[in-house]
Amino acid sequence: MTWRGSTTIKDRIFACLPYLLPIIEVFAFGQFLIAQFPPLLVLFLPLMPLLRIYYGVRYAGLIIFFALFLLVVRNEKISHFIRFNTMQAILLDIVIFLFSILTDVVGLIPSGGFAIQTLSTTIFLGILAAVVYSVIQSLMGRYAEIPAISDAVYMQVR
Repeated sequence: MTWRGSTTIKDRIFACLPYLLPIIEVFAFGQFLIAQFPPLLVLFLPLMPLLRIYYGVRYAGLIIFFALFLLVVRNEKISHFIRFNTMQAILLDIVIFLFSILTDVVGLIPSGGFAIQTLSTTIFLGILAAVVYSVIQSLMGRYAEIPAISDAVYMQVR
């Protein structure tokens, strides 16, 4: 849906950049799948420098989260398309955080190893699919509609 006016190529590219946050964050959940299918690691090779920086700086995730929210989402001077996609990437990151709590709880079960592997792989594939879909839609100049998440984004971004 392109109801807030047309988007420029620059807007489309800038709208894709915030989706690096959930991709980097969900990478940790993909360890079981990547261990079984090592060629998948080739897809993440361009992100390795960002992964090292992100996991090397102690509060990088929190700093990036608040910077995106305060400097992009709440800035009315930035186009609605960019703010929408930034908020959607932030909400995907929050979903990843909530699922990390769930995997920690499942990890407390003595024989929960298989459940953690299954849950982690499902989270990884689900977030990866949502991000790929959102980036493709953004590059085409359309708003990516992810059920429940996009509705929350519309409530936050006016």
